[in-house]
Amino acid sequence: MCLALPLSATVRLGAPFVDGAVLQAGRPVPVWGVAAGGACVTVSFAGQEKMARADATGAWQVSLDAMEPSSEGRVLSAVERGGGASRIVISDVLVGEVWVCSGQSNAECPLWGPDPRFRDGNGALYAMLTDMPDVRYVKTPNVMAIEPRRDVSVRWTKMTAHELTDPKVAKPSAMGFYFATLLASSLHVPVGLVDSTWGGTNIDAWTPRSGYEGKPELAVECAWPSMTRDAWRQEMAKGPISAAVQQPSVLWNAMVAPYVPMAVRGVIWYQGCHNNGEALRYGSKLHALYDGWSREFRNPDLRFRLVQLAPYKCSWFELQLQQAKFAAEEKNAEIAIANDVGNLTDIHPNDKRTVAARLVALTLRHDYGRTDVKSDSPTLASWRVADGAFVLTFDHAESWFLYHDDKGDTSTGFEIAGADGVWHKARLENVDVPIHPKTGEPNFRGGVRGRELVVRAEDVAAPKALRYLYSHPWFGALKNEVGLPLGAFRVDVPTTPKGKTQP
Repeated sequence: MCLALPLSATVRLGAPFVDGAVLQAGRPVPVWGVAAGGACVTVSFAGQEKMARADATGAWQVSLDAMEPSSEGRVLSAVERGGGASRIVISDVLVGEVWVCSGQSNAECPLWGPDPRFRDGNGALYAMLTDMPDVRYVKTPNVMAIEPRRDVSVRWTKMTAHELTDPKVAKPSAMGFYFATLLASSLHVPVGLVDSTWGGTNIDAWTPRSGYEGKPELAVECAWPSMTRDAWRQEMAKGPISAAVQQPSVLWNAMVAPYVPMAVRGVIWYQGCHNNGEALRYGSKLHALYDGWSREFRNPDLRFRLVQLAPYKCSWFELQLQQAKFAAEEKNAEIAIANDVGNLTDIHPNDKRTVAARLVALTLRHDYGRTDVKSDSPTLASWRVADGAFVLTFDHAESWFLYHDDKGDTSTGFEIAGADGVWHKARLENVDVPIHPKTGEPNFRGGVRGRELVVRAEDVAAPKALRYLYSHPWFGALKNEVGLPLGAFRVDVPTTPKGKTQP
């Protein structure tokens, strides 16, 4: 029982708890804030009352019982009892699915804005057509901090044309917008999106210090002495840590930590370009990011959906392999392949709806039990060498098709090497090219015969290695029956047991 104490402060709620908030359904919901040291605080919402005693610093926290989704805008209140009384009330609070959207510029890329090279190509149209007031977002300001913060100024904005077309309202991430609205349309529940994104940033800045624990290969990042912007000097730069905002944990501290330990379902993540120079360490860094976020959000089942980098004017091959390797290793992670929606002249391809739809498909199947949804891109299951060709079998591919803008182009992005290690362009041997019944000419329509892929390089009699999408132009033209593309991969005969892939 809480006893009455004199007041020395007015009760306040934590950063996410303002008018229009969306709370996570189906799991306990932490609610926190500050009050007078030692004061009793009672939180009321949806028929529940929970009490907590503020500690000596004034911090308090309660946990609401798991709730069903609800589109009813209800009141949440926190009352501090003492010699007097203080009370804070927020209104129009919904219960549904809450996700965090984070990463660098392709995650930040807004639904619409003044820069034609940094916005979704159809964002203005969708902004005008959207009327989904039960789908809401928070746009976190782009700031850094060298220690975790508990405060951030937020506003829950409704996904409606009135808000989305208002020039004074910060636009959401285009990927986040499409993810949230498509998810809500499929689940028929409210969706809340926390948009914490910043272009040009590395993974290190988003990783809490706790994520590095137990990873000696990341000891430098773990022990990095973060500096303020004013104290930063360019001679401190090391690898992907090239500016003050790139230092380990500084964006986590300012742009994610204030929401902890908010109840959320998961994270959608699009990042990697800035870490391309250290691709072979990126897998460890993804594990550090995930481990830290799940630990700090107190959610060991935190869902994590990442986007594999789309083609640009340089090769992401090794980084893409590390992204896929992480997704295979982390049981709560899934990857969306985007090698068919890139732009070789623009690192910010302006089709974010396709990427978001693939993330939603993964989420519906793996998180919400929609077994009717085919969500996974093909992944190599086994391979063999037969008659001088690689014969490849895949999971998540009942059939195949090959799609190019030039329908006569049957190139696929495969390369094969022999014992000399020299790579040669290879062709897909079982492309279906029927003869047109009237003209007698080849009538390529993009079909592939069978479920296996048979790949041959004419100049390599005894294949020893195969790779896919290593070389320019890096675009994926091979897709499964629902249009999900095959991602970059490699196999190596001498060092890989038969039937296994090499990352």
